Amino acid sequence: MFDAIDRKILTILQADGRITNARLAQEVGLSPPAVLERVRRLESSGAIAKYVAILDRQQAGFNIQTIVMVCLSHHQISSLQDVKERLTGMDEVLECHQLTGEVDFLLKVAVKDMNAYTHFVNYKLSGIPGIQNVKTSFILETLKNDTALKLMPEG
Repeated sequence: MFDAIDRKILTILQADGRITNARLAQEVGLSPPAVLERVRRLESSGAIAKYVAILDRQQAGFNIQTIVMVCLSHHQISSLQDVKERLTGMDEVLECHQLTGEVDFLLKVAVKDMNAYTHFVNYKLSGIPGIQNVKTSFILETLKNDTALKLMPEG
């Protein structure tokens, strides 16, 4: 787990991944070398998975975003692995979650327009052996889209 200083560093980095080491050190009350050592440890342990720029989807031209529910016809390990690899290898798929229950996979998909979505369903999803059913819900409005985990104090 993280100590109080690690939690503070991680909270700040989640809000601003481009903060300078000097500024981060000032915020947490440690020397820059001590903070840099902690950040490097958090990176090497995998606690910090990566740093990214989060784009405005519409400014990038991706005007349609959907939630796609995928049901498989069978659940054999070999075909399941193939489905996972194919789904996660598609550029349109932003997120891919394997689920329990009636739906096997939940996808978050972003495409430029309806023609691109039609092509995605008809030529990409439909081309995967084992997919029995696909249901789509179009996202009308995103009310919350937060990537930051709220790190609570221990105890």
